[in-house]
Amino acid sequence: MADHKGTAAWTGDIKGSGTLTTESGLLNAPYSVGSRFEGKPGTNPEELIGAAHAGCYTMYLAGALTRHGHQVQSINTTSTVTMNPNNGNPVIEHIHISTEGHVSGGNITSEDFQKHAEDAKANCPVSKLLAAVPKMTLEAKFVG
Repeated sequence: MADHKGTAAWTGDIKGSGTLTTESGLLNAPYSVGSRFEGKPGTNPEELIGAAHAGCYTMYLAGALTRHGHQVQSINTTSTVTMNPNNGNPVIEHIHISTEGHVSGGNITSEDFQKHAEDAKANCPVSKLLAAVPKMTLEAKFVG
């Protein structure tokens, strides 16, 4: 088992601000209502969820392709997390995964890549965690 920690510190009411940090120290970023809802500088939970999801998804996909005898040169993934402010009751309503894989060997086809991409969408640990999101879509591009 591995435990990984993230921490949030906040000062003030909802108009205040805070800092999000990770145990490794690699993230120490400001966040606020402005960075979350108004496009102002800083990070936000949804952006971090997107990065975590893209990382998990990509690693899972690379593992699946490798186990099936394919050689992965590169995989680039973006996970876009869409939040609806919902009149003060925000809700994440859609996640869109866009991935592109440069893969060879093992007679891989575009259909094979799509099958593995769909499997990663359904089974990477972060995708499973995000199963409560009403809509998750995938656009997978096999470059060869």
